[in-house]
Amino acid sequence: MQFYKILTCILLALCTQSHGLFAQDASALLREAISLDKQLKEPEALDKYKQVLAADASNINALLRCTELNAAIGARQKDKNAKLTYYTAAQTYAQQAIAANPDNADANYAMAVAAGKLTEVEEDNKKLVEYVRQSKLYADKALTINAGHAKANYTLGKWHFEMVNLNWVKKAAVKTLYGGLPKSEIDSAIFYMEKCRALDQYFVANMLDLAKVYQYNHQPTKAIEMLNKLIKLPNRTFDDAARKEEGKKMLDELK
Repeated sequence: MQFYKILTCILLALCTQSHGLFAQDASALLREAISLDKQLKEPEALDKYKQVLAADASNINALLRCTELNAAIGARQKDKNAKLTYYTAAQTYAQQAIAANPDNADANYAMAVAAGKLTEVEEDNKKLVEYVRQSKLYADKALTINAGHAKANYTLGKWHFEMVNLNWVKKAAVKTLYGGLPKSEIDSAIFYMEKCRALDQYFVANMLDLAKVYQYNHQPTKAIEMLNKLIKLPNRTFDDAARKEEGKKMLDELK
C-alpha cells in the first residue's frame, strides 16, 4: 500500500513538472513568434505560432495571430483555391479561439475577420450571406465585451462601408435569403473607424479605409487629412507598405 502511495506521488510530481515545462516552452515559443512578427516575417511567425499551439492549444494570442496571418497571407494569393485554403485555416483557428473562450473580445474579433474574408471567395449564396451576417455579429459581440477594441471597431466600420457598397449580386442574395441585413450607413462606418483611429493612431489599414470612406462621402478635405497622416505611419505589418503606396496614389489624385 505504501508503495502505491509513493508511486502516485511520483507520478503527480512528474505531471506537474511536465505541465510546467510545457508552459515554459509555450511562453518561449510565443516570444519567438512575436519577434518574427515584429520583423514582418509572416510565414515564419505563423509557423512559430503553430508551435505555440502545439504546446498550448488554447493560447488566445497564438490563435488570434494564426487567424490574422492566414487572412493576410491568403489575401495576397492570386489563385482563388489558395485564398480559400488560407481563409478556411483562419476560420478554423478563430473557431478554436471561440471554443476556448467564447466571451473573449479577441476570439470574437477573430471570428469576424475570418467570416469577412470568406465572403470574398464563397460562391454559395446562402453561405455567403451567412458569412456577411457572422462578420457583423461577432464584431458586435467583441465590442460588447470590450468597446475599446481597436480592431473590432475597424472591422465593424469596414462592414458598414462594404454594405453601403455591396455589389448587386450580394445585395440580391441578401434580399432573397434574409429579406435584408441590419441597416448599414456611411455615418456608422465613419463612427467606428474614427473610434479605431482614436484607439490606435498607427493602424494603417484603418487609416486607408477611413480615407476611402471620406472620399466616398464627398469629404475630400477629410480624406486628404487621413492620407497625409497615413503616408507618415510606420510599417507594422507586411501589407502596410503597399497600403501606404495606395494612399500616396489616392493623395495625388485628390490634390
